Formats: sequence, C-alpha cells, structure tokens
Amino acid sequence: MGAKSPEHESQNGGNDPSNSANATAAGGEPRGTHLSRDGDGSLGDGDSDDDGGDGDEAGAVTGSLTSQPSSSNASKKKRRKKPKKKAVLKQSFPPRVPLDQLFPSGEFPAGEIQEYASPIDTTARTPAEEKRYEARRQAQDDTWLQNYRKAAEVHRQVRHWVQETARPGTTLTELAVGIEDGVRALLDNPGLETGSALKSGLGFPPGLALNHCVAHFTPNPGQPEVVLKSSDVMKVDFGVHINGWIVDSAFTMSFDPIYDNLLTAVKDSTNTGIRNAGVDVRISDVSAAIQEVMESYEVEIGGKVFPVKPVRNITGHNIKPYKIHAGKSVPFVKTKDQTKMEEGEVFAIETFGTTGRGYTVDGTGVYGYGKDYEAPKRVVTPFTSAKALYKKINENFGTIVFNRRSLERLGGVMDVYPPLMDIEGSYSAQFEHTVLLGPCNKEVISRGTDY
Repeated sequence: MGAKSPEHESQNGGNDPSNSANATAAGGEPRGTHLSRDGDGSLGDGDSDDDGGDGDEAGAVTGSLTSQPSSSNASKKKRRKKPKKKAVLKQSFPPRVPLDQLFPSGEFPAGEIQEYASPIDTTARTPAEEKRYEARRQAQDDTWLQNYRKAAEVHRQVRHWVQETARPGTTLTELAVGIEDGVRALLDNPGLETGSALKSGLGFPPGLALNHCVAHFTPNPGQPEVVLKSSDVMKVDFGVHINGWIVDSAFTMSFDPIYDNLLTAVKDSTNTGIRNAGVDVRISDVSAAIQEVMESYEVEIGGKVFPVKPVRNITGHNIKPYKIHAGKSVPFVKTKDQTKMEEGEVFAIETFGTTGRGYTVDGTGVYGYGKDYEAPKRVVTPFTSAKALYKKINENFGTIVFNRRSLERLGGVMDVYPPLMDIEGSYSAQFEHTVLLGPCNKEVISRGTDY
C-alpha cells in the first residue's frame, strides 16, 4: 500500500508493486511445490507393520539347503502387509487450510535472495544510524523472520486464488471477500475477538482499482456492485501482517493483450527499484533508475501510442510495526533527497505507471480509514457512541488501515483514504514487493513464481 508523496501531503499514497522478470527465482520453488514437501504435514496412520517372520519360521525347513519347503510349511509363513500410503495435506481451493498445518516445522519458504552490488561499510555509520540499527537488530530475530516469511506465504497462496478466479463477470466484492477470508483462514485467526486482529490479519483493506483509478479502491457495503469487464486493467493490492509487520505486495491483471506492454513497463520498473535498493543507497538514486526504465516504454491502445508515465504523487515507503507508511518515501521520479536506506529496514518497493497525466487527484468515496499515528489513546467527546467507536478501533485495529466491511464484522482522530484517480480514459498498472535489507544481502520476501 503506497505512501503519499511528502510534497503532496493532501494526497494519499498508493502501493508499489515489484515484479521479477526472473519468475523462476521467486520463493525458491514452483508454486504449490512447498505445500506438500514437509513430511510432518501428512495425514493418516503413521504406524508401520512388523516384519513378516516369527519363531516358527526359523526351523521350518530341514535337510538340504537346496531342497524346496513343503507347501504346508510355506503356507504357515506370515505375509508381509503393504505399508499404507500417507495422505499428504495440501492447500484447498479457495485457500482455507491454516499454514501452520502445512508447515508444522515452523519453517516457511524464503523469498528471493539478492546480493548487494558492493560490500557494506558498517564503520561509516553515524552514532544515530548505529543506534537505529541496534534497535532493529534486537527486534529482528529468527522468530521475527519466520513470521514475516509466513505472512509472505499467506500472500502468495491467497493471490494465487485471485489470479485463478478473477475473470470478466466476477464482482469486485467476490474478490475482496475472498481475499479477506483467505488471509484470516490461513492465519487461523478470524479476528473477531477483541485484540485478535492486532496479532495477525489484514495489513490494510484489499485494493482493487480499475483503469484510471490508480489506487485505494475497495468495494464497500452499500455501494453499487462493480463487475469486471474484459477491457479492465485491475490492480490487486493487499497486505498480510503478523504482530504488526506487514507484507505489502501488489500485482496487475488484464484480460486483453493490448495492455501487456503497460504491465511489462511497470513490472520492469519495480524490479529495477528492487535491484538498486540496498544499505547506504540514496533513495534518489533508486528513484532515478525507476524513472529511466518506466519512461523507456510506450503502449499502443486503440491505434494511439501513449508513453508510460510514472505517477509522481504516489511513492514506495518503508515499513515499521503497525505503520505501513513509516516515514521514508521512494518516489518513482528523481529527486534531490539525499536520504539513505539503512541496514535492517523494511521497504515496500513499488511503482505505478499510467497512460494518463501521471498525477492523481482524490476521487469520490472512501477506501478505508486509519487512526493517525500521533492520535491520543482517548478522545474527549460528549458522545457516548463516538467514545465506544474510538475504543473499538483502538482495541481491534490500532493504526492498521481498515474499511467499513471490517468494522461491520465487529458489530460496530481518523485519516481518510479516498480513491486516487488519473484522468478518465487512462489506464494504470502497479507491481510491488516487500524487501528486507539484511547485513549481507536483501530478501524480496513476497517474491513468488508469478511475479
């Protein structure tokens, strides 16, 4: 889920998709292979039968060793039973089997590991940088990494369902509810008990933005139903979190090959951003590389050629616990900002490309709500209902972005996230991945065989 550009505070940010031109590197294995590889995840009878012979067989044959045993003696031998085949537990469709059952060892697939272009000089850190690094290092142990990889695997399995299900004629509500139900089922956490959604669940509402709606659209109760058409270009952006650490990843689907070059441009740009990201790298250098690749593409639609433009007022962003937009922005165009990426940081590297003007404005409606990071724990208001609502938001969402549908499931100072629109008639695409910047390499934790 993207962040607003610092110079456009009135605009809300979108999500940056990252994609791999090298799909085979994703996750380290083909889709679905890992669902059945762990022998501990099998079902059925695990007992093995005893070997055939007993004490009677030892002296059954007398005389010459070459003589044949009598038929009566042979019939006394105990027949060896064939071992029963163990049933392998596999993911259902739609996905509903909790991941802990598929990976009982607690080890989850790693993302794509990329080496840094040059060695890291840790001696060059300032005292402030070193203090921030130490704070991150203490929080990021092996349990933290496995939980993050688990959230990424949830994202891969749920988005596989979306890719197989979304077709012209499908409603956006079907897809949104399917994403939400899939995430909760795989995490084995319905999120209905007070505080349970803060332990694990959706990182933000599923974004299903079509065509010139660049980002931040989700179907909400009471809105007219939106049905996919064969001419639509759909950005699918959703997050999965465990203990507030969010896997933020997005992709784009289209049903007409006329848009292929648009999707290729954005996927290539996102992968360029990922390749250039690293410890001590200036964010402006990453942005410049993204812009150069994005603007090298064009797409022909309806006999007219359009340059693919980076969206200028949406950015990628770093991620902190329960903070999807944690302060650092990664624009898609070159800037003069000298801010650097640091070891141990987590970034959502994404890009948006469009055939429109490359600048979004707020649309009508509301995508979601989020409590301001600086908001007080309690608000002073004479309205009992407002106090009760604020308490429910604090207990169940904290600063995680939510939508009306999520609040209604629970019976029940906000930042509003409206849809972000380019000019009508334009088309836009998005790809995004979550990247962990380690001491020796970076892990594209949400990489899969799909993108």
